[in-house]
Amino acid sequence: MIKSYVQDHQSLVELCQQLAKSKVLAIDTEFVRTRTLYPKLGLLQVYDGTHLALIDPITIDDLSPFWQLLADGNICKVLHACSEDLEVFLTAGNCKPVNLIDSQIMMSFLGHGLSMGYAAMIQHFTDIELDKSESRTDWTKRPLTARQLSYAEADVEYLFQVYPKILELLENSGWLDAAEQETHSMIERKFTPVDENTLYRNVKMSWKLNPKQLNALKYLATWRYQRAKQRDLPLGFVVKDNTLMAVAQSNPSSFGMMSSLEGAEMLDIRHQGKAMLSVLKQANLVEIHDYPKKIARLDEYPGYKQIFKNAKAFIVNEAETSGLAIENLASKKQINQFLTMQFNLNKDSSSVANVDVLQGWRLTLFGEKLQKFADTGFK
Repeated sequence: MIKSYVQDHQSLVELCQQLAKSKVLAIDTEFVRTRTLYPKLGLLQVYDGTHLALIDPITIDDLSPFWQLLADGNICKVLHACSEDLEVFLTAGNCKPVNLIDSQIMMSFLGHGLSMGYAAMIQHFTDIELDKSESRTDWTKRPLTARQLSYAEADVEYLFQVYPKILELLENSGWLDAAEQETHSMIERKFTPVDENTLYRNVKMSWKLNPKQLNALKYLATWRYQRAKQRDLPLGFVVKDNTLMAVAQSNPSSFGMMSSLEGAEMLDIRHQGKAMLSVLKQANLVEIHDYPKKIARLDEYPGYKQIFKNAKAFIVNEAETSGLAIENLASKKQINQFLTMQFNLNKDSSSVANVDVLQGWRLTLFGEKLQKFADTGFK
């Protein structure tokens, strides 16, 4: 094994020229995300079975040779639990990876649950117990310690070693295509632009508001997201959900009225009160017929609890037949996606395209049968 710590652009170019000949790359990232909206990239790790490289994004301004590897469809990239890694690729390189598969998803189709950790996976196949004590360190500080470097190397060294075994088991099980689809769906979700007009739906308890209040919340939630992007801050560091709700409900017209709102955070009001008042003025110009519709609560639909119970029982039976855990087939959220569409609630966000159980491998395995079951009244 050839190990290298890449700290300049020319060395990165030479490394990537070599890695471009590979069939499989094990990849990982280290990042920090404590007080920012976006993850701050601290290190890139890559291993092709011969060359194990740690790439330093702090000292290299242009990482385009590495991003080109990610976008090369001739090379299979394997990562473990790559949801946040995808955000790194998006925000640091605007790079959408191609031919990538997530080993955590692969393991879920082998009966190990949806959230098997990397160390547990490696121990399962090798009996090696990895040291994960460096996972919470600041990867943007330099110099990195020998212990940090060793930790980072292990994240790709053992992944490359166990991947062929995972792949073989998954091919033999017949679930490889489903695992590839699940990874692809995750990539598509991460790279789908945020719809700022629907952010208000993500605010806790937004279903309590009437259309006029929802309109105010819609404007406030959009403003908060835009400010969070500008300042690279978590949403809650701009204004907390409960403050947005209190302001949207009361629609105050002055700073004094806003300061007396029950449920609002005074720190939010002091720092962002004037800006929120300005946003409310814009919201108040909207015509009534353009207000968002009141959010329909699924659990208030007549008979919802029993219908959910019947739908879940149906899926449990399909899971047992297929040999998969029900978590692989459908989570509570995914069952509720289907029921929301079935009951024709919140029409603007409940199309078939947004219902996971009616897409891809799920549709073929049980989605069509679930739809027929629903058409009979879930009986």
